Amino acid sequence: MNSDDRLIYLLSMAQQTMKDYTNTSLAKAGVELTMTQAGILFLLKRKDMRTMSELGEVFDIDNSAVTRLVDRLEKNGIVERRPAPGDRRAFRIHVTPKGLESLEKAKKIIMGVNEELKKGFTPEEVESYKKVLTSILERFRAR
Repeated sequence: MNSDDRLIYLLSMAQQTMKDYTNTSLAKAGVELTMTQAGILFLLKRKDMRTMSELGEVFDIDNSAVTRLVDRLEKNGIVERRPAPGDRRAFRIHVTPKGLESLEKAKKIIMGVNEELKKGFTPEEVESYKKVLTSILERFRAR
């Protein structure tokens, strides 16, 4: 058994590995989205016309990062910026039909990667893994 207990390092490396693997899987399937971009679309599908600030809060990323993400999505016809009623400086983000189509393709790939991630583990081990990750989120999420 590996005695490496650098949990922060292992968690960080596992996260980056899964992100890279998922993004590669999406690209190989011809999906024009990254995992992060798909995450934005999942949020917009659940509740369209969110502000960029709302998106940043959910993903815990700064406004400039959200702006870059939305810029790329808008350039590819995946989302549209629409003026926010009552605030000339703010925009609401609308997912386009092309965006919803891309999201459905991405969802299939991401679900497949999720199933692949669980392979080799018992249902009890998967539940323990989920418990550990949920605990980390609850204890260390910025307040």
